[in-house]
Amino acid sequence: MTAVFWVTKVLTTGMGETASDYLFLNLDPVLALAIGVVGLVVALVLQFRARRYVPWIYWFAVVMVAVFGTMAADVARYGLGVPFLASATFFLALLAVIFIWWYTWEKTLSIHGIHTPRRERFYWATVLVTFALGTATGDLTATTLHLGYLASGVLFAVVIAVPLVAHRWFRLNSILAFWFAYIITRPLGASFSDWLALPAATDGPHWGTGPVTLALTASIVALVGYLNAIDRKAAKP
Repeated sequence: MTAVFWVTKVLTTGMGETASDYLFLNLDPVLALAIGVVGLVVALVLQFRARRYVPWIYWFAVVMVAVFGTMAADVARYGLGVPFLASATFFLALLAVIFIWWYTWEKTLSIHGIHTPRRERFYWATVLVTFALGTATGDLTATTLHLGYLASGVLFAVVIAVPLVAHRWFRLNSILAFWFAYIITRPLGASFSDWLALPAATDGPHWGTGPVTLALTASIVALVGYLNAIDRKAAKP
């Protein structure tokens, strides 16, 4: 189940990246952003109204946060002209503020303790900022630092192993390890999906944002269907 969670999470990051790019490339930017906002609001309303964990609702919310988080980072760069380094720094500082605020109120950052509306609001605010931070960071390494998308993906694949190794063999705090890995999933998935999709990624197969989005969506639906089946089976008396 842990493996399925992390695989699904990485797939949502890639899907959010290419879905956002597809919308901006094929629609008026204002309309594309409006679709992202409406989708995010609908997903979060469903999530906050759910009385327990429901896999398809939870992952729908994650997907829409992925799409909107990408849009937020892209608007900062291409709409407002903010360099990726500046936007990554801003989102990192914002994430630190949320973590401090969350811990000040709740005395824990553990996802296993999210059983009140306020803790859930802190959780989704954190998730949203991690997606924006990850998008800016992935684009920073790929374009500003000229690593390219494939090399960036490999870099983040190595980096995401750090919290696993540190937790398993060096007793890194499990909550810190979780959030470290959670943040890195964004640039990891987004870098590989950009490499697969974008013409700018000259070393990639150039499959296009639409086909890559559809392929990732189908994979996510399959995995969430599996999780939903397990959840229904566990809920039976």
